[in-house]
Amino acid sequence: METVWGKLIIFFEDPFWVGIFQRVSEGELTACKVTFGGQPRDQEIYQFVLDHYAALRYSPGVAAEQKPQAKNPKRRQRQVRKETRPTGTGTKSQQALQLQREAGKESRKAAARENQEAEKERRFALRQEKKREKRRGR
Repeated sequence: METVWGKLIIFFEDPFWVGIFQRVSEGELTACKVTFGGQPRDQEIYQFVLDHYAALRYSPGVAAEQKPQAKNPKRRQRQVRKETRPTGTGTKSQQALQLQREAGKESRKAAARENQEAEKERRFALRQEKKREKRRGR
């Protein structure tokens, strides 16, 4: 199923307000220029589209690729906000201090993990020794 979409762009081109109707159908973009007098209101534009859209004469088609429409505008907004957010702290010295803190944190975690493993092994050896003592009858 081929999708068709249209767009109306209104701008001021001295001394008149101009509307450009764009239509993409079957991979081709066509356009039509309409000159309004003064600044058109929303109701006037709506009425113009209802009354005269079928009579508009569009230009010959130009090849245009359609961009895939994003499914969720909120997700797209979150992604843009995430990409434009500053990464980390501001100055170079603050970034260096942050790296130093992270390195210290990693080394503390590694030392704590080693101590925990050593404590587990010590407790296991102690339990094994108690089992042997019980077996010997002491």
